[in-house]
Amino acid sequence: MLKRLIEGLSDLQIRRPWLPILAGLAVTVVMGLFASRLELRTRYDALLPDSQPSVQELHRVEARTASAQTLYILIEGHDPATLRAMGDEVAARIVLLGPDVASTAEDGTQAGRSFLSPRAGLFLSVDELRRLRDDVVARWDYEVAKETGALLDDEGPPVTAQQIEDRLRKKADSEGIDDRADGYYARKDGTGLVVIVRSPIPGGDLARTGPALAKMEGAVAAVKSSRPAYADIRVGYAGDMATGFIEYDRIRNDLLGVGAKGIALVLLAVLLYFMRLRALIVMGITIAAGLVWTLGVTEIFIGHLNMATGFLVSIIAGNGINVGILYQSRYFEERRRGVDVPEALRTAVRTTWQPTAIAAIAAAASYLSLLVTDFRAFKHFGVIAATGMLLCWVVKTTMVPPLLVLSERYRPLSASADDAGIFGKLRRLGMGYGAAFAWLVPRAPRALLAAGVLAVAAGAVTVVLYVRRDPMEYDLGATENDPSENGELHRVWEGVFGIMGSGHEGMVVLADTADDAKQLRDKLQADWDRAPEKSKPFVAVHSLWDAVPDDQVVKVPLLREIGDRLERARARGYLGDAEWAKVKDYVPPADLKPYGIADLPEPLARPYSEKDGTRGRLVGIEAEPSRSNDVHYLRQYSDSFRATRLPSGKIVLGSGRAVIFSDILQAVVHDVRRAVGLSFGLTLLAVAITFWGGGRYALSVVFALLVGVASEAVFLYADDVKLNFMNFSALPITFGIGVDYAVNVVQRYRADGGRDILGALKTTGGAVVLCSLTTTLGYLALLGSANRAIRSLGLIAVVGEVSCLLAAVTVLPALWLLVERRRNRRRATPR
Repeated sequence: MLKRLIEGLSDLQIRRPWLPILAGLAVTVVMGLFASRLELRTRYDALLPDSQPSVQELHRVEARTASAQTLYILIEGHDPATLRAMGDEVAARIVLLGPDVASTAEDGTQAGRSFLSPRAGLFLSVDELRRLRDDVVARWDYEVAKETGALLDDEGPPVTAQQIEDRLRKKADSEGIDDRADGYYARKDGTGLVVIVRSPIPGGDLARTGPALAKMEGAVAAVKSSRPAYADIRVGYAGDMATGFIEYDRIRNDLLGVGAKGIALVLLAVLLYFMRLRALIVMGITIAAGLVWTLGVTEIFIGHLNMATGFLVSIIAGNGINVGILYQSRYFEERRRGVDVPEALRTAVRTTWQPTAIAAIAAAASYLSLLVTDFRAFKHFGVIAATGMLLCWVVKTTMVPPLLVLSERYRPLSASADDAGIFGKLRRLGMGYGAAFAWLVPRAPRALLAAGVLAVAAGAVTVVLYVRRDPMEYDLGATENDPSENGELHRVWEGVFGIMGSGHEGMVVLADTADDAKQLRDKLQADWDRAPEKSKPFVAVHSLWDAVPDDQVVKVPLLREIGDRLERARARGYLGDAEWAKVKDYVPPADLKPYGIADLPEPLARPYSEKDGTRGRLVGIEAEPSRSNDVHYLRQYSDSFRATRLPSGKIVLGSGRAVIFSDILQAVVHDVRRAVGLSFGLTLLAVAITFWGGGRYALSVVFALLVGVASEAVFLYADDVKLNFMNFSALPITFGIGVDYAVNVVQRYRADGGRDILGALKTTGGAVVLCSLTTTLGYLALLGSANRAIRSLGLIAVVGEVSCLLAAVTVLPALWLLVERRRNRRRATPR
């Protein structure tokens, strides 16, 4: 039935070529409208399914918190006072942009210092506070005795102002009181200052992030131009808000650049092979239509691209063009023999539709094997790539023949015209893709076959060794964009790290109640205390409860007594100016009383407040920044708060970048064997169906595939290639795409009666080499990506392509040539 349908389509394409072309263009226009709405999502949580608990929890936290993204503005200059003045103005100007743009903007801990410093004594234990009270009283008694002459032995005061200050600042780091000059986020030498801006815009909401960043940069520019003293100050931006938007812009440009390079290289290879402008035009039109159809269907059924699927344009172009190559190769072969256009078209369709359909189905099946994974990035990769393979086959089967018919009407091919001009001269020379291998194979068939057998044996051994060595990539830096691509961003990040240290980054956990948050903080702190010194899962844990001390009813009278005694000592001259300067900020107000989180000043509470103003339910867990790219550490870090059981029995879930990456790696490790095994099984099934009734042909194809895959395994082991969440997909798709070349060579050999493998290699073999070349060029374009994971995907795929191609045009023909020679010897032997 399908055969009759194809034959009927051929008759229509010959008689009325404009009809299928217009139909194809109409579908392209419609799909183009859908494709234009396709968005790119660069967030890593987009790689996991929405049903993943860590993804659901991340979205819940983002929906509730007012600090979904953070922007760090690094201000650098030589005058500390000028930097502080500019920092104050920048923070004030950004806050005026509105709460929908910036929740907070601050260049220091002034709000925390002004409220917490006079209450610093409340963070001491009751016993410590009593000892401090006793020491202050002893100092008072010492000064009184010294003043009245009653001091019998002057060995110095029992406590100094410096000692009082040190004891009052014991909990400084965790309570928001630090040793920065005047509370500013500044370098110790005063040459750099950071303004921290928190925005409620969720990460990945690029439609709002871009304009918000532009407004903030405009506010900074307005401040900088307001005073001559600010003119020489250098300003830089970092933080997940700036990084996410910059990375998105880079990835988008990268996608466009890689896709354009891939398509250009593929079309160049087509031109060099056919040496015909009409072949290039036909290929260009049909591959463009195939890509538009694929992207349109992607928008309809998926709605977006992610970091893994965004680079499929180059891959689909390199693979999807193969149908047109094989079709035109056979068509021009028939035309060179003098066959007229209708018969050449029918012959080309009759001899290529089945192998190209099987090849497209095999490639699609290898991609669809990714559907068994739990990793959404792989699922989408498989669906889009498989759809692209099938749609490219439909587009080329529908549009290539009528385009050739129209080209013949415009400029008919003839023997004299075909040899005229520069392209005609080049065509006479020929590219010799198949001829080169047809020359090589008969000179060493046994050696080539032995090399293939040796490769299979070596591959079997290295696969075991490779798996035992643990091939997974545990350095996230190897999967990110190359830092050399954006030196300014990394320079600013280093400046922020130098000023802020480790405390500026971490994951946020949202508890159901403020009391749950307090229990969570205490439980995590207890876990940290119990952990060995070299195995601490995080740097510190914080919540708004850190700013609310315990036992205030007991401590407040003691601290007020200390403050009163210090005030009286200052009034009587017992504390000089230098000593008073050390303790004056810690003297409590006369009306000091117990307080709770509701009494904290808004600037202090804002980082731990939700969008609706709810306080106390957020808990922050700081990671060790120097190990932020170590997956082993991120696993330990994320497991420390992923699911915490409180003393009440309630379980509090946590999420964030660390948990997401941990889940991604777990999904990849879990899915590798299933996807590879299914892909191999589906490929064998496709080969069996293709060569039904011809077992020896099928076995030879499988043997060639094993040679190619085994050779790739040897490369992976020898080069110590690490698998990550991006390049892993190259393994299962190697089966479906790699078997394509052996299938087409053997199909042509079988169609010719199984008598002349070298003849099949000279004809179809040349087209097969070109098919592999275009696919390889599509993958090679990935090596130009700024993303290291994408580059590694391209490398693995290129090696697989080359290995499978060489197996199909050397080892496979060598096997059949030896079979032919043996058959001929038997026939020549008299009986």
